[in-house]
Amino acid sequence: MKLEDVQVAVVGLGYVGLPLAVEFGKQRPVIGFDINPQRIEELCSGHDRTLEIDDDELGFVDVHFTVDEAALDDANFYIVTTPTPIDDHKQPDLNPVLSATETIGRHLVAGDIVVYESTVYPGATEERCVPVLERTSGLKFNQDFFVGYSPERINPGDKEHRVYNIVKITSGSTPETSELVDALYRSIVRVGTHRAPSIKVAEAAKVIENTQRDVNIALMNELAILFNRLDIDTEDVLQAAGSKWNFLPFRPGLVGGHCIGVDPYYLTYKAQEAGYHPEIILAGRRLNDSMGTYVVSQLIKQMVKQGIPVRGAKALILGLTFKENTPDLRNSRVIDIIRELEEYGVCVDVYDPWADPREAANEYGVSLIESPERGAYDAIVLAVAHKQFASAGGKALRAYGREDRQVLYDLKHALSASESDARL
Repeated sequence: MKLEDVQVAVVGLGYVGLPLAVEFGKQRPVIGFDINPQRIEELCSGHDRTLEIDDDELGFVDVHFTVDEAALDDANFYIVTTPTPIDDHKQPDLNPVLSATETIGRHLVAGDIVVYESTVYPGATEERCVPVLERTSGLKFNQDFFVGYSPERINPGDKEHRVYNIVKITSGSTPETSELVDALYRSIVRVGTHRAPSIKVAEAAKVIENTQRDVNIALMNELAILFNRLDIDTEDVLQAAGSKWNFLPFRPGLVGGHCIGVDPYYLTYKAQEAGYHPEIILAGRRLNDSMGTYVVSQLIKQMVKQGIPVRGAKALILGLTFKENTPDLRNSRVIDIIRELEEYGVCVDVYDPWADPREAANEYGVSLIESPERGAYDAIVLAVAHKQFASAGGKALRAYGREDRQVLYDLKHALSASESDARL
């Protein structure tokens, strides 16, 4: 297959797939396939509810958005961008990517290429996905069809780092496939690509990117716990240490989302399968997963110090999404704070102008309030530093609290130390 003969189909149009389809659609016709009719209807009407793509941009790209599987017959280069979550036991859940693989397999013909962008453990593409493609298509791997892996590097809500200006890792199951995959991505990525020597190397590179961040944030969280006991402001320490040129600028906080809070479990799963029990990676995961409980313990201490009865108190949580300035609710650890407060008998209101109320209800059983009541809350937790909250300042946020006594906890260091009663 030559580059000019490539007919791209992007399977999965979420935070990763849509921006990719749009970039390719600026240069060539693209099939954008998703199994969610509502998602396709929204995109066809010119709106992206993830807010990754501006509405006016959708109108100027050659992308055919569809739920019709038959449209995949017109493609010969399939890119899989479905989610790869974990299950309740923190084990990899490959069902979405394998389901997409089965769909593609039904339309695969000789000479086609399938590239995976979904985050997986090293070996998953060739060990789990390829057999499904062979079974559903009746074709032979590396004889009739070929595969590649090019891990996504999308950062939801980030308008600076986009598909076209983030170096793209590419790989292929044969040298010829590797070259074509790399050439295709080079056509849209202005800053260039990194061609990995194998699919497994590309898979491993992706999964350790987020594992590294997870471990570093875990260290910052542990330091925050220590410095709180020593009555030292963590942010002051990090700013001082950050004056050295090679100090890494990580910050403590909740670790959620579809990447950092999930990907390490893919790596540890593969490690344990290989007979190795990872120590640092799992320790970091345990600590980061426990931070919601720690935040609530600190909040409760501040309430007790101010003589605020805990049971029956009313708390306001500002922000539910997993990070600031995005509607993405996937794997948000703010829910840990909400559930822990409810265990203490605290009545919790959650306000997030970025989140979809229906999604919040379906995903977490949380009913978002339309707007907080002024002067009504014993405790206020700035959990997500949306621009509306950060720009408002401590005085405006305190207006939601009771006039006589209240606790304002700044989890994100969005306020100055003098504006809050406690911060991580």
